[in-house]
Amino acid sequence: MFSDPEKVIDQCSIQVGMDIADLGAGSGGYSIAAAKSLISTGRVYSVDVHKDLLVKLKNRATREGLYNIEVIWGDIEAPNGTKLREMTIDLALVCNVLFQVENQANLLKEIKRILKPGGRVLLVDWADSFGGLGPEPKAVIKKDAAMNIFEQAGFHLDREVSAGAHHYGMLFKKL
Repeated sequence: MFSDPEKVIDQCSIQVGMDIADLGAGSGGYSIAAAKSLISTGRVYSVDVHKDLLVKLKNRATREGLYNIEVIWGDIEAPNGTKLREMTIDLALVCNVLFQVENQANLLKEIKRILKPGGRVLLVDWADSFGGLGPEPKAVIKKDAAMNIFEQAGFHLDREVSAGAHHYGMLFKKL
């Protein structure tokens, strides 16, 4: 029913040594899956505005023996809000976040700022509202609209990824 972070991450062609930013990391399912795929090389930067979730994520990572996750208290919608250096990230994860973002233009500018040339973005979000599961119907950003938002911001659709029955997934490349 829900998106399976490990199955989605497996489709992203992650290479050892990559630097990955999980923007709006929340409880950290995608951060954990990405950290495992890096096999202790590279780093996952988990950025969220909720300190309590970051503490839980860091504790979970430690329990699971994942020491390549760095939590960052930051605002992904603010200029330089991720606190990451310019052009340092190979892959940005925007998973189950877009429907919550009030300032999409700022988020996309921040993604472009932190991504290396040719860097990629994994977008996973709700395909619809399903009887109390997921966002309110008015908050859902349909797949075509999401694709348009990213393409208008200068990203190119690389390919779609399977993200579960109630989600869509797309990999974009920074132009």
